[in-house]
Amino acid sequence: MSANSESLSRKPLAITQGDPAGIGPEIIAKAFRDSPDVTRGCCVVGDVATMRRAAQCVSVAGDLPLPVAQINDVAEALNASPRCIPVLQLPDMPALVPFGQITREGGLSAARSVIWAARAALRGEVAAMVTAPLHKEALALAGVSFPGHTELLQAEAAQSRGMQIVDMPVRMMLANDELRTVLVSIHMSLRDAIEAVTFENVLQTLRITHGALVRTLGRAPRIAVAGLNPHAGEGGLFGVEELEIISPAITAARAEGIAAAGPFAPDTVFMRARNTTEKPGEFDAVVAMYHDQGLIPVKYLGVESGVNVTLGLPLVRTSPDHGTAFDIAGSASADASSLVASIRMAKQLAAWND
Repeated sequence: MSANSESLSRKPLAITQGDPAGIGPEIIAKAFRDSPDVTRGCCVVGDVATMRRAAQCVSVAGDLPLPVAQINDVAEALNASPRCIPVLQLPDMPALVPFGQITREGGLSAARSVIWAARAALRGEVAAMVTAPLHKEALALAGVSFPGHTELLQAEAAQSRGMQIVDMPVRMMLANDELRTVLVSIHMSLRDAIEAVTFENVLQTLRITHGALVRTLGRAPRIAVAGLNPHAGEGGLFGVEELEIISPAITAARAEGIAAAGPFAPDTVFMRARNTTEKPGEFDAVVAMYHDQGLIPVKYLGVESGVNVTLGLPLVRTSPDHGTAFDIAGSASADASSLVASIRMAKQLAAWND
């Protein structure tokens, strides 16, 4: 066993339960049921009753019931039996909520799980955290002033370091085996996202992407940059952001030794970066200017394989490439593949950082 794997084996991974009204708890249960090699050393942070309901939901006729064990310390997860779901019961968790309903209680449950896991990761008590989906409207009903996981984790990390949030820049990367995209802006209106395309934000995104992928790939990544406008502005005919903002940021990044190229037409750059067995991709990642520009291509390739990684945090955090899917919650039909891929990637990243 390597030194890295020994270090990892001494620290469990925390999986937050997500909104209990969504598919998060049941895909966690499926992951423990079907992929015990992947979930070994993991524990669920949240509510025992929620996870027992999920275990019942995914139970298969003729199989032994999926065990759910309450633990008092995350370290107990390291000795859990295969397929057993160790759950750290958090205090003051709301009562169970019905499947498929947006509620304050569901948002509160999800938020408390994330905050506890983030603080444990920042204290070094867990090797990494994997977050099951939460619902942004439910989060707002619970009084959380951040629109999603990324911003909430950024605030927790900044506070732990005694820093202002603006001094802890983070970015969202969505990745699967074929494509990686990193976003200049995340959860904001399209109008605000366009305003967020500034020289500083684009250059900062390139720096964060470069630094994260150097650690992942073990070499300098090739980064493509998407334009904001159709045809990347067509020399200023369809907008000047490429000429006045994006290109100067790329030039500045290249002067720092970052292998950035572009800006390229947004409707073709993702195809150029896609890596398949038939055709290797030209780039290791694409920096996209706003949320949907970057996430649609990855999600179109299949949400079951996508992983959301938060770059720039002093902790490892991954998440499935999908939401709460309230419409199918409780039906046991949700696919756990993206969660399993998220756990695998979290283990890889945590081992690398140890």
